[in-house]
Amino acid sequence: MAGQAISPDYPFESRYIDVLGSRMHYVEQGSGDPVLFLHGNPSWSYLWRNIIPHLSPLARCIAPDLIGMGKSDKPDIEYRFFDHVRYIEGFIEQMGLRNLSLVVHDWGSALGFYYAMRHESNVRGLAFMEAIIMPVPSWEMFPESSRAIFQGFRTPDVGWDMIVNKNMFVEEILPAKIVRKLTKEEMDHYREPFQHPAARKPVWRWPNELPIAGEPADVVETVERYNRWLQRTDLPKLLFYGSPGELVPAPVVDWCRQHLKNLEAVDIGEGIHYLQEDNPHLIGSELARWYPELARR
Repeated sequence: MAGQAISPDYPFESRYIDVLGSRMHYVEQGSGDPVLFLHGNPSWSYLWRNIIPHLSPLARCIAPDLIGMGKSDKPDIEYRFFDHVRYIEGFIEQMGLRNLSLVVHDWGSALGFYYAMRHESNVRGLAFMEAIIMPVPSWEMFPESSRAIFQGFRTPDVGWDMIVNKNMFVEEILPAKIVRKLTKEEMDHYREPFQHPAARKPVWRWPNELPIAGEPADVVETVERYNRWLQRTDLPKLLFYGSPGELVPAPVVDWCRQHLKNLEAVDIGEGIHYLQEDNPHLIGSELARWYPELARR
């Protein structure tokens, strides 16, 4: 699988659905019970392009673009975590998704965990990678390689200049958190939704929502709540992790193994944060192995 080519192509038909007065973009392949793929910052459904084909023979794979990201509309909202909650849960309702499984990454994991905690009877299983599993209690606990730049992102005016004016999250953070070098075609796909500074507000907001050192308090409280739920629930869980990882380095993998019931953990090899760009075919094939087991539980 490691030898399989990683395609830059995005061979999906664009679909749209109205949610709260805005169009949300999504792609869909396959039939059967739904599997919902949720991305984070600053990506979009393009992130899942090499993974969906592994699972689409088995399930109805649906990958939306979060509001303000990808090909979804960019309404004039604050783009806080709870704004995204309203839109993604509106998307689930509008699409009539029942008996769903979640494949989540980065902020998509926070959205997915929060949804699953409150709608557990509608969820079959959770697959996650580089996820927001718990708050970061202090800046000393934040990954050292990213600490200074993320402190900059969260500094008023400075962070806006870095992300909105200079587009640093797309141009610098994204490629730096992938082991292999993205091709120009791949980078252009990631740049496309955020070509203009006016479109970058969602990208700026996300690092300001990270639950670090007690702030923002409402997000910290929410992540603490779903962390406690993750430790209680018997829902099947599939964790993908890479080395060295970023949000989920080895100590967090160990914590998950010790505290999360019904967990399988899969080592994808070298990977930092955007694991889907380093070993998508292993992720896809492991999802295709795991998913049929959910029906037998």
